[in-house]
Amino acid sequence: MSGKWRDQLPLDLPVEPRFGREDFLVSASNEAAYAAIESWPDWPGPTLALVGPPGSGKSHLGAIWAARAGARVVAASALERRDPSALIEAGAVLVEDGEAVSAAGEAAFFHLLNLARERGAFVMVTANAAPDLWGVRTRDLLSRLRLALMVEIGAPDDALIRAVLVKLFLDRQLTVDTGVIDYLALRMERSFSAARDLVARLDREALAQGRRITRAMAGEVLARES
Repeated sequence: MSGKWRDQLPLDLPVEPRFGREDFLVSASNEAAYAAIESWPDWPGPTLALVGPPGSGKSHLGAIWAARAGARVVAASALERRDPSALIEAGAVLVEDGEAVSAAGEAAFFHLLNLARERGAFVMVTANAAPDLWGVRTRDLLSRLRLALMVEIGAPDDALIRAVLVKLFLDRQLTVDTGVIDYLALRMERSFSAARDLVARLDREALAQGRRITRAMAGEVLARES
């Protein structure tokens, strides 16, 4: 391989994560959450709270449900600027990052949950922790959130991390040996976001060096982040 090839800078072309139903990988860590999404609209109440650590797949599950339910999507931090009546018109609303709701947005959040109950609509809320840990100041809002069906999604287990790595490499049309996958899965941070970042870094490294991804290359890339 010529020095000219080795020294060129790779183009950092983003690969957007795919949030389709067919792209979601089910394992022991998320099967209860996936089952809850699949059971809609037969929920025991109008609100479902999907709780789990960052990078555990909440956004993906939220996107699956929003597409299925035709839901409006709103960040909790933007609720103070949105009209709850307009949001609920679609019959379903996905509120992302519930713990980020501002003090000014709590009234709108409470109104949204009340409207869902009155009009037979649905609200799904994603968050990193249970509502009791958000620091909600409005007692009525906290009471409403406590009535929601809460489903927890865990950090990806070993089998899921391996499957996600394989899928991410395939999305980039990269073929990687099983030994490399096993090596990465045992040493990387256990989250989907970390897996995406790691695969992107390895893709860039392989392109810069003009060679395939090996265990040695994986070790070098991981060592830079430690």
